[in-house]
This record gives sequence, C-alpha cells and structure tokens, in this order.
Amino acid sequence: MKTTVDIPDSILERTKIAAVRRRTSIKNLIIEGLEAVLREEAPTDDTEAFVAAFSRGNNVGSPVGKVHRHEIYDRQILHRL
Repeated sequence: MKTTVDIPDSILERTKIAAVRRRTSIKNLIIEGLEAVLREEAPTDDTEAFVAAFSRGNNVGSPVGKVHRHEIYDRQILHRL
C-alpha cells in the first residue's frame, strides 16, 4: 500500500545516509523500523475492534469526528510555529 508521510528534513537526511551505509533503501529502513516498534507492542483486547474500525474508515481515537488530510497538514504546520 502506498502512503504519504511528512518526515522532518533532518531525519530524512539521516535516513538517506543510513540507507546508503546499509546498502538498502529508505523504504526498507522504514519497514524495518516499523516492524521493530510493532514487535514491542503488546496486543490488547480491543486490537481487533480498532483494526475493524480503521478498515471501515472510521476516525478511531478522534473526539471531533472525521479529520481530513488538509486539516492534519494544517495542524502540523501550526504545531511547528
């Protein structure tokens, strides 16, 4: 699945260097990092419900309802100021 992720420039530069040193791609580094984090996550009783709701497109965990991509982007920009 393709997705878009906003990564700070400083982290992206370090990621590019790490990928070259390891002779791999940025994509593979991201996958390895996510897999490492997910291995540490302990499954909870509500994991299946969360995955089902997420798959339906529900805005899981948001008290204000559905949030659109441009709103998330605007929040990130404002957070940086």
